[in-house]
Amino acid sequence: MTTLPKRLDSLTSLRFFAAFAVFTHHFTGFGGKTGLGRSPLIFPYSMIGGHGVTFFFVLSGFLMMWVFKPNEHPGVFYWRRVGRIWPAHLVALVLGIYAYYIAAHLKISWPSLIASAFLVQTWAPNVTPTLPGNEVTWTLSVELLFYALFPLLGRIAVRLRTRWLAAATAVGLAGMWAIDWFATAHYSPAHAGWVMRHPAVYLPQFMLGMTMALAIKRGWRLPLRPFVPIVLLGAYVYCYYQGRARLSAGKVAQLDFTVRPIIAILSALVILAFVQREVRGLRGLLNTKPLVMLGLWSYCFYLLHHSISRIAIYQWGRLPNNNAVLFTLLGMALVVNVLAWALFTFVEEPAEKWWRKRTPKRWLKQGETPPPAIPAPRRPQSESVLG
Repeated sequence: MTTLPKRLDSLTSLRFFAAFAVFTHHFTGFGGKTGLGRSPLIFPYSMIGGHGVTFFFVLSGFLMMWVFKPNEHPGVFYWRRVGRIWPAHLVALVLGIYAYYIAAHLKISWPSLIASAFLVQTWAPNVTPTLPGNEVTWTLSVELLFYALFPLLGRIAVRLRTRWLAAATAVGLAGMWAIDWFATAHYSPAHAGWVMRHPAVYLPQFMLGMTMALAIKRGWRLPLRPFVPIVLLGAYVYCYYQGRARLSAGKVAQLDFTVRPIIAILSALVILAFVQREVRGLRGLLNTKPLVMLGLWSYCFYLLHHSISRIAIYQWGRLPNNNAVLFTLLGMALVVNVLAWALFTFVEEPAEKWWRKRTPKRWLKQGETPPPAIPAPRRPQSESVLG
């Protein structure tokens, strides 16, 4: 049986492209007077970049399941997640407070800000503003629920046949569509927005990543070159915005309700294609050191980018809507990457190492005990487990 690599450099590199997509979305805005500047060359297609967070959610589920150890004490997992997430988040929050409150001359709602510091802001419908603290960390609040549930979900998943996991994931993704539809039809825009951003609603995207990881580890393969899902993603984005410009309001609404599940599936296919390539021992552009390093800095890039963009708007105002703003976009991305490197080098990486060394030894010792017996699969893992 092929030995599966624990380190998947191509997925690390893909993190940067997902973070850059979110950055581009915030840079160009939603339309009207939002964003720092808008290029007709990439707008409105750049708005789909906000769904780079969907890729992150699917990727989180995949990577957690890829390295999952059933016998590891849950406390070890939680301890390491804290060391991985909070240090850089708390430092970036200081810049966020300046960008979203001080520079914006906005009164601070301390309960909401404190909720964002602990990454539970998406649980309450009455936080002020809708995305308090460092705005982009609402996604970390979503991740937090998955982290809380993962030690249990992982143990359940390894005991189930992949076809049942796939069926449950499909039901969950359909549920995302149904919840979006129901919330939009029955709630106010503000309340519907909270429901659709609630952490529980995103769990099917994490499940999709988990299912994909287990399927590959159990021997399932799909003949798929990386360029295929990338082309499919590009074609979907083009058709999505062309459809929005031509369809009736009711059909556009239905189109919007399906975008999160579809982007999740396309993200899973991208991950699948690159992982299968690495499992075969092949390397490509995404395995090169510069892109891997950008991927390592991508979490810090994500934490900082929107605050920098917002400060720039306050300082210089919006730029004219023309293709020249692409040079500003790339220049700002360079600046944010430099800051991300500094945050990673001097905060995220050393803090995580310091915290990891202090993992309670009683948890580590418990993790060394043999795992409980897991029922053998009903057929060899080398066969297709989805068929």
